[in-house]
Amino acid sequence: MRIMGLDPGLRRTGWGVVAVDGSRLRHVSSGVCVPAPRAPLAARLAELFALLSAVVEAADPAAVAVEQTFVSRDGAATLKLGHARGIALLVPARAGLPVAEYAPNAVKKAVVGTGHADKAQIAHMVAMLLPGARPAGPDAADALAVAICHAHHLQTARRVPA
Repeated sequence: MRIMGLDPGLRRTGWGVVAVDGSRLRHVSSGVCVPAPRAPLAARLAELFALLSAVVEAADPAAVAVEQTFVSRDGAATLKLGHARGIALLVPARAGLPVAEYAPNAVKKAVVGTGHADKAQIAHMVAMLLPGARPAGPDAADALAVAICHAHHLQTARRVPA
């Protein structure tokens, strides 16, 4: 089963795909979608939609997990991030894929063991859990962490009824 993780952002949206085989995880691919930075908001959202649509089609995941928005004190920045997150939820939903959402602290706890890990710790643990993975920066590493988090939750959900 392939799981795609998305770390939404208006400037950079990270994506990562892992293959799950029982309890084993394997890095498939990862990267970053970067819309034109100086374009108007609507144009950036349209470009992000097109970029993510192409990634989802090429990766052919069975499920997608999206990191929830971290609410900051800057309401305008949070709202803009919400627009990008809406695109990150819309693209897989339009492709007919199940979409899960995880709080940033839940992702960090699932991958690092603590809900207050920094980006360097996340990247280190992603490299440990997915040998050979070389994410294209912290956004791609965060997206792989979201995919790993979802894989762990799916494994737990399968074991609970048993």
